[in-house]
Amino acid sequence: MRGDPIRVFVPSDSAARALGADEVAVAIAAEAARRGLNLAVVRNSSRGLHWLEPLVEVDQVPAVGSEPVRLGFGPVDASDVAALFDAGFHHGGSHALAIGEVEAHPWLKRQERLIFSRLGRTDPLSLVDYGEQGGWAGLRRALTLAPAAVVDEVLKSGLRGRGGAAFPTGIKWKTVHDAPDRPGRFGVAKYIVCNADEGDSGTFSDRMAMEGDPFGLIEGMTIAGLATGATQGYVYVRSEYPDAFKVLAEAIRHATDAGFLGPDILGSGRSFGLEARLGAGSYVCGEETALLDSLEGKRGIVRAKPPLPALQGLFGQPTVINNVITFASVPLILARGADFYRDYGVGRSMGTLPFQLAGNIRHGGLVEKAFGLTLRELVEDFGGGTRSGRPVKAIQVGGPLGTYVPPDHWDTPLDYEAYTAFGGVLGHGGIVVHDDTADMAQLARYAMEFCAIESCGKCTPCRIGSTRGVEVIDRLLAAEPASRRHEAQVTLLRDLCDTMQYGSLCAMGGMTPFPVRSALDYYPADFGIAVSRDPAAPVTKQGG
Repeated sequence: MRGDPIRVFVPSDSAARALGADEVAVAIAAEAARRGLNLAVVRNSSRGLHWLEPLVEVDQVPAVGSEPVRLGFGPVDASDVAALFDAGFHHGGSHALAIGEVEAHPWLKRQERLIFSRLGRTDPLSLVDYGEQGGWAGLRRALTLAPAAVVDEVLKSGLRGRGGAAFPTGIKWKTVHDAPDRPGRFGVAKYIVCNADEGDSGTFSDRMAMEGDPFGLIEGMTIAGLATGATQGYVYVRSEYPDAFKVLAEAIRHATDAGFLGPDILGSGRSFGLEARLGAGSYVCGEETALLDSLEGKRGIVRAKPPLPALQGLFGQPTVINNVITFASVPLILARGADFYRDYGVGRSMGTLPFQLAGNIRHGGLVEKAFGLTLRELVEDFGGGTRSGRPVKAIQVGGPLGTYVPPDHWDTPLDYEAYTAFGGVLGHGGIVVHDDTADMAQLARYAMEFCAIESCGKCTPCRIGSTRGVEVIDRLLAAEPASRRHEAQVTLLRDLCDTMQYGSLCAMGGMTPFPVRSALDYYPADFGIAVSRDPAAPVTKQGG
């Protein structure tokens, strides 16, 4: 066998592996060996086309001197491998599973991939691949700037926290930068903490970033350290993500050995150390102060604020806390400039957000788009409607504590202010679709039950209110519709939601009313409340 081997790419992403990617990789290697072919199997990251996983890609050089393109085949099962070889898939042969040139696929072609530009193209743990795809350019530029100048670049970019609260990232960094530099009991004055406790239903962008592009997160956190004067960072990874934790820990070792982390970053004399820590398995540890307690070895319980973590966070020291996608956005901002980043998005919602399509959806996966598209475009154009083929009834945006969005708002631009105006939240970009068989009253009950199970128990509105909420919904559904008892339970449920929203210590109790009230307001028929028009009925799309 002579010449360079044919490269065949099989994703190492845990979603692809759950669908048989490991078996497919083994089968391809074995079949190539049996046929005496010079072929190398490369485990790449997933592109996020989950309905096509495992998506197998093959390098093809269409003409002498031209760049190779990737041809895709999916979803591939191990039993398909022999037939793929028979069809000559490794030489561009046709097969029923062929999807053509992967980069030209409409799903990818219509996206603006900034944060996830490397997904699918690289071996996640290859420093060479990362560097060839633009990696470390942001860090190198940050090392040439004063810390305040780095903070200013992030401020000018308009980047807001992608964990759900959408707080301006630059303001948080400036607060930590300006805080007095007084080393704590471990000799560290300031910390950088990544909240990778991605626990919202229908969300997986953090996991995909950590498994598929870990150096992007590492670079972003290192830049944050340089900008604020922090010398130590931690990534708090949810315990249900063992693959992400393993990949990230190995990537940190590679980056440290290569001089991108440690006491003398790229010979600059500036230092930043990074560790990955496994979470405690509690949903409430996604709240930043509960996360800090857990990271300190305590039970994850929400802290009262003030003081803010930016002034008194991990071990009592000034601490930047952002989530994975926020940090992963930073290298591009430093490499290309704030103005480049601000060219994407609308209003005060700058840049892109990786929307995650899940639930009853035909084409589920990751869609990175600039703010300003609509939910209808996401679910119909990208998602292809429901997997069941039935009409969409409700779409929950922003995780299990997000609002159920009815058709009346499917054409509202996806940006923070537009959603806040009608009581919605974008959160982490999770989109969960329900068809017309969904019982919204039971989904509202689930929200209250979820809160009761996951509450840290520190404040009464959340701890007791959620338990009482389940009981009230049960009594409401058991009562005769339009009876005085039924009306009384509706009133009581609304009052309870107000108490939880305005009296809870954190978003756990404060946002549980969002799915409950939206189900009650937009789908009253599911609660036995008579309406003149079903709000879930489709509305005519303007201009179409």
